[in-house]
Amino acid sequence: MVNKVLNYCEQYHMIAPGDVIVTGVSGGADSVCLLFMLLAIREKISFHLAVAHVNHGLRKEAAMEAAYVRELCETRGIPFYLKEADMAGYAREASLSEEEAGRQIRYAFFREILILEGTKHQAEEEKWKIAVAHNRNDRAETMLFHLFRGTGLAGLCGIPAVNGRIIRPLLNLDRQEIEDYLEKEHIRYYTDSTNQEDHYARNRIRHHILPYAEDEICSGAVAHMNQTAENLRLAEDYLEKQTEEAAGRCVLPAGDMAAECTGKALSGSMEMAVSAEQKAAVMADQRMPDTAAGKQIRLDLDAFSQEDPYLRGRILHLFMERIAGQRKDITAAHLESMERLFLSEKNGELNLPYGITVYKNYRTGMLVKGKQERQEREAIAITGEGHFYADGLGEVEVTVFSCEKTGNIPEKRYTKWFDYDKITTSVLLRVRERGDYLTINSSMAHKSLQDYFVNEKIPRQERDSFYVLADGSHIMWVPGYRISEYYKVTEQTRNIMQVSIKRTEE
Repeated sequence: MVNKVLNYCEQYHMIAPGDVIVTGVSGGADSVCLLFMLLAIREKISFHLAVAHVNHGLRKEAAMEAAYVRELCETRGIPFYLKEADMAGYAREASLSEEEAGRQIRYAFFREILILEGTKHQAEEEKWKIAVAHNRNDRAETMLFHLFRGTGLAGLCGIPAVNGRIIRPLLNLDRQEIEDYLEKEHIRYYTDSTNQEDHYARNRIRHHILPYAEDEICSGAVAHMNQTAENLRLAEDYLEKQTEEAAGRCVLPAGDMAAECTGKALSGSMEMAVSAEQKAAVMADQRMPDTAAGKQIRLDLDAFSQEDPYLRGRILHLFMERIAGQRKDITAAHLESMERLFLSEKNGELNLPYGITVYKNYRTGMLVKGKQERQEREAIAITGEGHFYADGLGEVEVTVFSCEKTGNIPEKRYTKWFDYDKITTSVLLRVRERGDYLTINSSMAHKSLQDYFVNEKIPRQERDSFYVLADGSHIMWVPGYRISEYYKVTEQTRNIMQVSIKRTEE
């Protein structure tokens, strides 16, 4: 059986020379077998081994089990670590099931020991591993448990052979093989009395459903389920790659949507006729919120809508996991609500677990960790010719010259001319203020900036971060959109102020 386990470890590259492996040994059949398998493998592959044992404080025989595991380690020169834990108390405090509380306690302890042992042996972190004793029956039970509760393809794979630092060398053995081996080798083990109860759902699957399947439906059901799990794992690995590629086609770096829309829709004069959606997307680089790195993901919804429906769900799950930092409690209902929002015609937002807010702004989708907050934009005083910098907009170059020295008025998106002699106050590059307005036609009719933003369908939560060029309350230019009719260069203009936003144009 050692060779069978060794071959399985080699198949999944579980153990390499110089590894530091911490294994949890409870004293039960599976974990004791794992300990002896690792000792046998260590004779062929040199690695460092340590044992962790957690006494959950639930059973009177737990002290005897801890003493037995300590004895196994001491007689073989293996470092032994013991943790006394109040699992029931922790479960109450953290509002967890006792099963989940025990799992969290164990793995936290394993990681703690792994750091100690890894540091002691000066091993690189990639060689730090945790070995646990799950077997084929455990995987079959997990597959059914996930299936009954509802799951995706990854859940149907059951327990993976390798999951990050965690390795499972016994996953190709069934429970009977393990017990037969221990009996043959005269190795003692303890039976956890709680495993004989039907208190836990997994125990009910173990005691009733799988035995019935083996006896009444198909002999070898557990083995067949494990083969299916292996095939599903291959399919899941393939789909993970497809999902990553599809996500790459949908994700937007900051500013990409603005560049795309301006290039397609606004070549030439900014006053040409374009759709409201194209206009709204032009300044997406200004309007997207500033958040910490890794806490915001933006999607091109046109690209997203073209993906296969199955991949769309996986893409959203991937993005949710990256923002949240975990997969737990991300349900199909959450993903379906996000997809409905992103494929709808209306703008909107959703509040999801882990403080994630999902927004749809025209053809851009966005996942943000936490609520969007107003961006603090510092007002930039344009005091004359020179170079200025506006955070989130770019480098701004201002020049003033006589109209006699000019040629044709430039038709560049981020270079504009203004009648310099009509300016009455110090020009500011700032966010909107109450009372702001534009001159919207040759009759010098005014429109409030608020109404202009509404007409252009700029989402409410983004208007406070929009830079405008202002002469008092009179808005000269909404960069990326239009300039005020009042400040346009005419035949009567004597002096011109040119404003260029360099970074955006480049």
